[in-house]
Amino acid sequence: MKNIQIIDGAQNCVYDIFSATDEEFALIFPEGTDIAFIDEVYAREDAKLLDAAFANIWNRRTKKTDALGIHGIIFYELEEKKVYYPTRRDEDACNPGGFKLR
Repeated sequence: MKNIQIIDGAQNCVYDIFSATDEEFALIFPEGTDIAFIDEVYAREDAKLLDAAFANIWNRRTKKTDALGIHGIIFYELEEKKVYYPTRRDEDACNPGGFKLR
């Protein structure tokens, strides 16, 4: 299982972590990526397949104190964050001018 953190634009978002099977994770995150934007996920994959995968994932909430790492992050309603993750890899996060954030 791989852990996915959800970052939502809602004011009351609590940034939960959910567990996904390797197959579910691969549907959401293309090879070599660990950042996803939900609109891009649905543009790239079959909606019925994704809906089924997310229905399973939402039933596997993991307490943050029990999570052994975060393997991926999904952004909801935060289009403005896309410029910081041009490669869709967290370690490559950068400012729009290309300056590394770390």
